[in-house]
Amino acid sequence: MGSTVLSLRMDGELLDRLRQHAAKRGMSVQDYVVRTLMRDDFDERFKAAVDETERFYGDGTETAPPMGEAAPPLR
Repeated sequence: MGSTVLSLRMDGELLDRLRQHAAKRGMSVQDYVVRTLMRDDFDERFKAAVDETERFYGDGTETAPPMGEAAPPLR
């Protein structure tokens, strides 16, 4: 997998905060930003997969009786 350059313009305060977060983890700012973007991308893909599964199977609320109530008899 090759790499590509992405150039960002940000204010000094944001860059300082990124440096602090990266330093706490022993990372460079570049590595910290890339890992954060990868994590966010995974979170979005995971949520989309969960949503799709719920659409396909339903969320289960139609078949589960409320807490403390017996399920209706099958006919």
